[in-house]
Amino acid sequence: MDLAAVHAALAGKSYSSVAPLCDDLFLQAASRGAATDGWPYAVHLLAHLYLNDLNSARFLWKSTPQEAKDARPELAAVWRIGQCLWNRDYAGVYAAAQGFEWSPEIADFVAAFLGHHFVVWVGKSGDSDVHTYTSWKSYRKRIFQLLTSAYSTISVADVAHFMGMNEEDATNYAMQNGWSLDAAAKMLTVLKPKVKTNQKLDASKLQRLTECVFHLEH
Repeated sequence: MDLAAVHAALAGKSYSSVAPLCDDLFLQAASRGAATDGWPYAVHLLAHLYLNDLNSARFLWKSTPQEAKDARPELAAVWRIGQCLWNRDYAGVYAAAQGFEWSPEIADFVAAFLGHHFVVWVGKSGDSDVHTYTSWKSYRKRIFQLLTSAYSTISVADVAHFMGMNEEDATNYAMQNGWSLDAAAKMLTVLKPKVKTNQKLDASKLQRLTECVFHLEH
């Protein structure tokens, strides 16, 4: 099975292209009746999570052979991230991602998904090297943008929960992005982005935002 295109996308950090590449290659292999014993299920699963395509991630997990689930701890670790996303356990996303020693093949991808500076311990010849990664296209950034769109004021505790941070770090992150703090009430006032006065309301965007706010609050 030729996975050169997938490896090239990972090496080039073209993470948004990994899921469609994997989907196409997997279907091609299945149509030929080719063995998929060496299929990179962990990469494939993470690729769907990166795109926030939870339905495809769940389908892939359900269709993954039990032997692969049992024999590949890294695959199970990616699925734990997926479970936290599905349950809207935002703090759990970070705990699951940071609580596993990712292989070099996938460590950058996990870091890009999380999108903030953190330490990833990568096992290498029995030792551990420390790497710090950053990505601007990230889960944390998406959550922060959603909070910015959905709220005018929000408690420090809620921001910390949604962002997967402690309250001090969440407050610092928000204030670095222009939000203001009422320390006595432990409330943050959101800095809204400037909107062009002639901008028309997109009904589909409003509907998506309404659905996202519902999921955040329930």
